[in-house]
Amino acid sequence: MANEEKDAKVEAAKKAGQARAAKKKAEPTGPAPTYKREQPPRLKQIYNGQVRAQLAKDFGYSSTMQVPRVVKVSLNMGLGRAAHDAKIIDFAVEELKAISGQAPVVSKAKKDIANYKLRKGHKIGVMVTLRGDRMWEFLDRLCNIALPRVRDFRGVSSRGFDGRGNYTLGIREQIIFPEIEYDKIDQIKGLNISIVTTAKTDNEGRALLGYLGMPFRQSTPGTTGTPAGAPGAAA
Repeated sequence: MANEEKDAKVEAAKKAGQARAAKKKAEPTGPAPTYKREQPPRLKQIYNGQVRAQLAKDFGYSSTMQVPRVVKVSLNMGLGRAAHDAKIIDFAVEELKAISGQAPVVSKAKKDIANYKLRKGHKIGVMVTLRGDRMWEFLDRLCNIALPRVRDFRGVSSRGFDGRGNYTLGIREQIIFPEIEYDKIDQIKGLNISIVTTAKTDNEGRALLGYLGMPFRQSTPGTTGTPAGAPGAAA
């Protein structure tokens, strides 16, 4: 009887080993395949084809190099309670990865804060910086899909500029992004979105984002919001 149990255990171990080997063999090896984009993102085409000329006309730039452009978009999700619950960080990483299409970086505390029971090196949030085509694709989804899904949405505030043409927007619920499955989230989280531009003034940055389709709450021709019939305006 003992020999039969021993043989059964040996046979089970062999089958488990064979299953692991087959699974490992089935997994792809080597570098990830590269895909060549057939055409640039939609919003980038709008900027190059229409927005640049319109901005040059509005502000009287003498050179096309003076026309403001979007440099990068940073997404930051602060999670103070994550210092005491590692699962919150894991969920936040997966959600921000789905939203941005890029693996985020986990941010850590730079110093000890006794009042918050925080120690240096504790994980407190996740962030990601988008450039190039991913940046344009995210802005397109943000302006035309995500923001209109906000409850009782009446436009975003035009007061989020820093005086140098950069704009910061706060999102209270990550579920406005269609990439997030409501049934799989652990809790409602907010995030900050910072759009960095080469504009020298807030008026230039506001006009740039307005022509790209940013739905500002109050619209003043040439300064705030998306003017009627402007390229990139939502239908």
